[in-house]
Amino acid sequence: SSMKLTGSQLFLNALQREGVDTIFGYPGGVLLGLYDHLYDAKINHILVRHEQAAVHAAEGYARASGKVGVALATSGPGATNTVTGLVDAMMDSMPIVVFTGQVPTGLIGNDAFQEADICGITRPCTKHNYMVRRTEDIPRIVQQAFYLARSGRPGPVLVDLPKDVLNETAVERIPPKKMHMRGYNPTTEGHPKQIQKALDLILAAKKPVAYVGGGVISSDGSTELFEFVTKMQIPTTMTLMGLGAFPGNHPLSMGMLGMHGSYATNMAVMETDCLIAIGSRFDDRVTGKIDEFAPKAKIIHIDIDPSSISKNIQVDIPIVGDARNVLAALNERVREDKRVPEYAQSMQRWQQQIQKWRDEHPLGYKKSDKTIKPQYLIESLFDVTQGNAIVATDVGQHQMWTAQFFPFTQPRANLTSGGLGTMGYGFPAAMGAAMAHPDKLVIALTGDGGFQMNVQELATIAEFNIPVKIVIMNNHYLGMVRQWQEIFFQKRYSSSDLSKNPDFVKLAEAYGIKGIRTENPADLIGVLREAFETPGPILLDIHVEREENVYPMVPAGGALNNMLLA
Repeated sequence: SSMKLTGSQLFLNALQREGVDTIFGYPGGVLLGLYDHLYDAKINHILVRHEQAAVHAAEGYARASGKVGVALATSGPGATNTVTGLVDAMMDSMPIVVFTGQVPTGLIGNDAFQEADICGITRPCTKHNYMVRRTEDIPRIVQQAFYLARSGRPGPVLVDLPKDVLNETAVERIPPKKMHMRGYNPTTEGHPKQIQKALDLILAAKKPVAYVGGGVISSDGSTELFEFVTKMQIPTTMTLMGLGAFPGNHPLSMGMLGMHGSYATNMAVMETDCLIAIGSRFDDRVTGKIDEFAPKAKIIHIDIDPSSISKNIQVDIPIVGDARNVLAALNERVREDKRVPEYAQSMQRWQQQIQKWRDEHPLGYKKSDKTIKPQYLIESLFDVTQGNAIVATDVGQHQMWTAQFFPFTQPRANLTSGGLGTMGYGFPAAMGAAMAHPDKLVIALTGDGGFQMNVQELATIAEFNIPVKIVIMNNHYLGMVRQWQEIFFQKRYSSSDLSKNPDFVKLAEAYGIKGIRTENPADLIGVLREAFETPGPILLDIHVEREENVYPMVPAGGALNNMLLA
């Protein structure tokens, strides 16, 4: 067609071609023309109350659905408010596209009102970013942004949209569906010889461990992972981001490893002779002291990002490729290899050793009938839901207790900020997940500190009736900060006391949301059931033991077998 459309119309058409049904955004001066067209568009716009929350909501939407999440913010402070979310998405490989408004091109560089060099600011924390200079380029750039966000190692892409580019007109030229970007060609299939080498190394091992990261979930490779580890009978541990990639209640699951991993899991990693790392990046919270990480192991590393391989830990067999594809190719060889049945049988002795470690130092806590123990709250959440829930956490003690005591049984049910550790992530991420899956139970499990980072989003879930169930683990402290101060700073609790918290129930009611408070262990199960059976959003203020600590704990920089157990 030779009919000209405004840049705003070209933009919305491009989003619809990408299948976008939901945008989390906040309007501003340079975007008013775009928002005027959005008024009539068949795209659901969720008006958040802060741009950081828009990006976290887009992350939650992406993590829960497997689709690309979308956030929209105006120029200047609107754009800079997205930065924390972009860094968070970059570190956790979340496929999102963030669109920001910009001052007209003629004013760029003149310190115009609400001008910020958002492309310069976000260059280190995005997979790629664009400033659109010509209206006719909008369809192509939007398509490329979505392709970059979801392909290869997923990540955030930012597109900056100057006001005049959105308001001027151009003929719509729809780019071809098949994408090709010069210089960008991620390797998705593992090298066959490397895959065979890996299998041979595993079959020669006596004490193998599969170490699974979030990349398995990003690649939708959980089915292939399950076939591999169950056929080979290999004990499996997961990173915080990998929880749910393999069922947490399966006999082969060892749960999480690292700083707050279980005694048995960390000992298994220290004793293994073959570590199979799949879609994980050897984060310092996993490895502890690098020189003493898995000291007896030959290491296989499967990852789509070649820059992650041997970056932190030197590996013996690197395999560059999509985790799902590599596991599928590995499984083909496993099915055909006559050594596998006998090998799987031989794993019983190794499994028995791991069980012995479990029996010696199980994950546990001292129960109480007077105060709600945080661990009991997490166990109760699992008992009431039977794991059929999407759980978005903030960061800190409650996040670690969730990793320890909520055995995620399915992928894309665990939403958390792993790399950046962003307080304020959990609540808006839960909003995004609830928009992606309106038929599922979505729980925002947060601490009293983290909740107040994005508490304003109570208005968002009230306005749009987003059925998030907020569970505040309220200990009136910045819990993890207080724990470190107790252990390493002689209980000098400097600026970690939150005893002046607001009344969260009254706060929820001020937004028109039902709130319930309890501090009685006998009432907890009933309160949770009532909340989860009540339609719409609801807030639970659960008062827990104030000075409970997360154990085991590996002190920062310590070896994994240097655990504080109590």
